[in-house]
Amino acid sequence: MTADRKRKAREKFLLGGIVVRAGLSKADRAYLLGGLIELARVASGSPEYQRLREVGEKAFMAPALKGDQRVLEAAE
Repeated sequence: MTADRKRKAREKFLLGGIVVRAGLSKADRAYLLGGLIELARVASGSPEYQRLREVGEKAFMAPALKGDQRVLEAAE
């Protein structure tokens, strides 16, 4: 496996982990993609961007949750 393939595989693994951590592993793929597209439209540095980033930071600091319990519950 080349270094570039390893890097890409690791990136996909990490992104998949974020989906799992958010409690969205069983969510409809079109729903997830639509949400990500909407997130991509949020301007970097905007109040909404900052709000969402703070939610994410809190979620990363929270202990991992089990089952379908969503990280968002712990981040609030």
